[in-house]
Amino acid sequence: MAKIAYILLCHTDPHAIIAQAHRMTSVGDFISIHFDRRSSQAEFDLLAKAFRDNPRVVLADRVRCGWGEWSLVAATLNALRAAIDSFPRATHFYLLSGDCMPIKSAEHCRAMLDRENVDFIESHDYHRSDWIKTGFTEERLIYRHYFNERTQRRLFYASYEVQKRLGVTRAPPRDLQVMIGSQWWCLRRATVQSVLAFCAARRDVIAFFRTTWIPDEVFFQTLVRHLVPHVELRNRTLTFLIFSDYGMPVNFYDDHYDLLLGQDYLFARKISPGALDLKRRLGDLYARTGVTFAPAGDGRRIHAFLTGRGRIGRRFAPRFWERGATLGLDRELTLLVCKKWHVAKRLAARITEVTGVPSLGYLFNEVEAGLPDLGGIEKTLAKRQRHRRALLRLVLDHFGGDRLVLCLDSDAIDIMRDFDADRCTVRIVELECAFGDDYLAGHARRLGLLGEDASAAALGRLLPTLRADIAFESDAIRDAGFAHLTRLSERQSPDERVRHLAEGLEIPGETAARILDLPHLFSD
Repeated sequence: MAKIAYILLCHTDPHAIIAQAHRMTSVGDFISIHFDRRSSQAEFDLLAKAFRDNPRVVLADRVRCGWGEWSLVAATLNALRAAIDSFPRATHFYLLSGDCMPIKSAEHCRAMLDRENVDFIESHDYHRSDWIKTGFTEERLIYRHYFNERTQRRLFYASYEVQKRLGVTRAPPRDLQVMIGSQWWCLRRATVQSVLAFCAARRDVIAFFRTTWIPDEVFFQTLVRHLVPHVELRNRTLTFLIFSDYGMPVNFYDDHYDLLLGQDYLFARKISPGALDLKRRLGDLYARTGVTFAPAGDGRRIHAFLTGRGRIGRRFAPRFWERGATLGLDRELTLLVCKKWHVAKRLAARITEVTGVPSLGYLFNEVEAGLPDLGGIEKTLAKRQRHRRALLRLVLDHFGGDRLVLCLDSDAIDIMRDFDADRCTVRIVELECAFGDDYLAGHARRLGLLGEDASAAALGRLLPTLRADIAFESDAIRDAGFAHLTRLSERQSPDERVRHLAEGLEIPGETAARILDLPHLFSD
């Protein structure tokens, strides 16, 4: 059975650290604590007193830490050395921060580590990956960084500019492939011992990383990949964290408990200091036995979906490069708008069968939408979106007519507005369907918001937002002021549907009746 030594990097709130350490050690784990030397001696003395009689806790030599500096790596190495010496029975060493909390039981954590004899550390090729989103990339490595960008900004950039002008650059140690990834990892004992031995033998490597900017994202990632066979590595972190649109870590609060438990990770970062109930519940969970955990979807997608309503995907104005193209004054486009794609496809196929007007499926959502070969513009969804009017002109030319039926998702208000602003005649038929819980569950899974084994409680929390989202899209269509908008509803009688379709498409009633001679139009 795995025995875990947690490497805890922290700089504040000694009372929370004491509580966290007692939780870990009460179920048989170990913990090595590095408490930032920038914090007061009184706070450190409080920790020392609390753990004086606890052999499962060790306090590492303190270092003054600064974000982006070598000091964070030095602090981690100090804590690792203390843990290796103090806990000879520890099999795994798991790096945490003071605002991390377990989201699985200790029993589950140990079982997961026992299943494979591997190290869990994110490590991507530094130069080929897109792990760094903004700011310095190669500059982190080839220049020497003696100052802290956050606290010594002028000196940091002055030093960089001088080196840049003079062409004073350097290369990483020739035998190392620099890797990059998350700071938070879980390594086996043999791997930690190899890393520490390598550090003692290769002072040139230490010297290089001492002046590398943000070395905590590259030091262990590079050395572990260099020292451990690839088959014994899992390129992932076991700590769940989300970054906001602005690159800042997202805080978790009391109402995130079920979301966190449903993630395929062992710990989560960052737990808000004020989320006392969440901390209590997660602390209690860690000591429980016999608990099973079912995946409940990708937490990052769920967070983006729930927080992004109203901020993304609500574009109403056409892009400037789309304004110049037109389908043509004498052409007519019928848009069948429906969240249930199979319903719109049925109606589109029936319109083609009865009237001979060609139809296409959800060509802006599905790669396979029945498009003919149009010279490559139809190959990807991105190209279709980017050149949507040009695409439909080619389609109309291919079919040799002036009329086309097209299916759209109800969230495509920007596409509806774009085509409605064209010189052609655009008729929109919105198909209003009933949405049961089973459909919405499937919809959530298609969006990646829920896993196949998600609990009913997880689904229940999403249902109101999903329903509100669909209602918002319908209201947006209604409020858009489209000149030719028709609604066919599952709640309408067959005669009402015929009348609405005939009026909306300006076709004879008998033709509309033939089109709607579909007894299962709205069936799932």
